[in-house]
Amino acid sequence: MPYKRKLDTFNTLVDIIARLRAPDGCPWDREQTHLSLKPNLVEECYEALEAIDEGDDQKLCEELGDILMQVALHSQIGREDGHFSVEDVLRSINTKLIRRHPHVFGTAKVSGSQDVIQNWEAIKQEEKGTASVLDGLPKGMPALAYSQAMQRRAARVGFDWAEIEGVLDKLGEEVEELRRCTSHEERVREFGDVLFALVNVARKLDVESEEALQLAAARFRKRFRLMEEDCLRRGVVLSSLPLEEQDKLWEQAKERLSE
Repeated sequence: MPYKRKLDTFNTLVDIIARLRAPDGCPWDREQTHLSLKPNLVEECYEALEAIDEGDDQKLCEELGDILMQVALHSQIGREDGHFSVEDVLRSINTKLIRRHPHVFGTAKVSGSQDVIQNWEAIKQEEKGTASVLDGLPKGMPALAYSQAMQRRAARVGFDWAEIEGVLDKLGEEVEELRRCTSHEERVREFGDVLFALVNVARKLDVESEEALQLAAARFRKRFRLMEEDCLRRGVVLSSLPLEEQDKLWEQAKERLSE
């Protein structure tokens, strides 16, 4: 039987998820828990990010729907467990948005986006009763994104270089310290400092370090696959070629992908 409800409302999605989780609903949906759905939520977010990178609006529309499905699923599980409902989720975010925008919904005055950010962080700290602007960052974030988020928060309270030259100088210092390492433990520590300083360079350049590395890895994969394909056509094994010949194949692959 066709589903006879308006398909362009959030309430319809909530009703569909409730039906799927009902005793006579879908076996897979009924088995899910907050924990089992964690990989799905992460995957759907990454797929939405990929759609943004590709500039594919239709794909982004679809992926945002998948994220909403995850929200509705977790909310339904929360309702069944007696912990929270989708109404609680909506009430929480709506209340937060109003409270953290006093310049829109209240009488506060701001001179620009920097004031908005500072007000947001101040209100957030007051709400949560946290002692540090770094509190609340999820430790499960990818390391590059986590580092950049920490650096942004520190910069919001003035702990930052005025110009990018200072950050680049710091990066150079960390590279030199890495050169002088004599033990594996030192190399691990100093390499981490190099990465952290490099992420700071990305922040100052308004570049998302996580995204930049993902794009670089994607470029490497495409170029390397072209090298392998060239070897396959020639009937040779890539690993049997001297490094100089491999470098030539690499440069050719770069040229072909830039055409």
